[in-house]
Amino acid sequence: MTPSAVLRVAAAQATSVAGDVAANVATACDLAGRAADQGARVLVLPELFLTGYAASAWDHERSLDLDDPALEPLAALARERSLVVVASAAVRRALDATTLSVVLVDATGEVSAPYDKQHLCGDDEQRFFTPGDHGATLVVDGWELGLGVCYDGSFPEHAAAAAAAGATAYLCPAAFFAGADHRRDLYYAARALDNGIYVVLAGLTGRCGDRDFGGGSAVYDPEGRPVARVGADDPAVVVAYLDPAEVVRVQEMNPIARDRLDSQGTRLRVPL
Repeated sequence: MTPSAVLRVAAAQATSVAGDVAANVATACDLAGRAADQGARVLVLPELFLTGYAASAWDHERSLDLDDPALEPLAALARERSLVVVASAAVRRALDATTLSVVLVDATGEVSAPYDKQHLCGDDEQRFFTPGDHGATLVVDGWELGLGVCYDGSFPEHAAAAAAAGATAYLCPAAFFAGADHRRDLYYAARALDNGIYVVLAGLTGRCGDRDFGGGSAVYDPEGRPVARVGADDPAVVVAYLDPAEVVRVQEMNPIARDRLDSQGTRLRVPL
């Protein structure tokens, strides 16, 4: 179902400190305050922002418990400003499992982790994390907001599954290494165009651990055009309106998602 009213969203980026949840929460609160001051209802933060994108912060003992008191300042701000914060962290699960998760702080201050990254990228992520086994969609003010994390958005099927389930926007915390700007910008614009939906990308920037990150936070419209985008600025917040009428218009004009085949059938091989 298409929502009936516009939604103001923000994507924010800054440097994350590996293993220092309290410092990263303080930065997240600053970014959240800036987003709320600009009228945002939903804020997306980068991949692993709360714990840092560095393997030293991912082991089971150093990963995040969802009831960690260090999260309370962000929960309090979300309550005060009626803001939904889509963050990310290495999350401690049962049986020594650690997941690379979306950490959701809703507008009542409740903290949950509704989605775990399904497509783990590279040896480090695959060594430390347990991949997710399900998709997830947030419902905010009538908007169905599909969730992905970074490498998930490289796979057309991931956003397509969210759109098929009714998502009219796709939210992606991300952390692209410096120098990957072309691929980053192409992937998320394509996911918007593939499905006729908005895409909100929050990219980690600055240096975390021993790696540099390229930022690139953006909001893409349903035709894949950047409505708002920044480079490697640190910190930065981009804010845009999601317009339900634009989703309807684009999906009627360019019905790729509706015309997508469930199967390509068998393949005929023709030796010549």
